[in-house]
Parts: sequence; structure tokens; C-alpha cells
Amino acid sequence: MDILGKIRRLQEERGWSENHLAEQAHLSQSTINSLYRKGNVPTIPTLEAICRAFGMTVSQFLAEDSLPSDLTGEQRELLSCWDALAPEKRKALLALIKVLC
Repeated sequence: MDILGKIRRLQEERGWSENHLAEQAHLSQSTINSLYRKGNVPTIPTLEAICRAFGMTVSQFLAEDSLPSDLTGEQRELLSCWDALAPEKRKALLALIKVLC
């Protein structure tokens, strides 16, 4: 698994800079910059902090395809968009969905 590539992809999906990721993960800018510049795999504590910033667990991050195979294309798209949302936007969307149900 390309861990740095996946971090970069999740960052880009959210429109986050390296600085924003560092802030959200409560890590130093130099820690994030060093990962990319040196191509280092993050330590477990660093990966945990990055995953928390993205609103996911390390096991979710490491899962290649954690979605059930029986999901429709629309359901997969919805979950993919959900994963890209910031926690406050997830809360707002969930509230809207509950109103619509």
C-alpha cells in the first residue's frame, strides 16, 4: 500500500494543504513536510493523528476496499463523498438526512 499516496489523495479530496493537514492533525508542519520530502512512512502515532484529522480510524485507512460489495454505485459515491467531509459538515448532512426521512 502506498501510504503517502493515500494521505495525499485524501488531502486533495478535501482541498487541504500540507499546513492545513498539520493543523488538523495537531502535528508540526515540518513533520508533514518531512514525510513527503523524504518519502518516509509515518510512525503509528503520526498515522493515528492524520487519520483522526481525516475522521477515520487507522484500520479504515489501511483497508483497501472496506465497502461491502453489494453497494450500488450511488451508495458507493455517497460514502466516498461522506469520507471527504469535515466532521462539522458530516453532522449537518446527517441532520438534513434525518429531516428528509
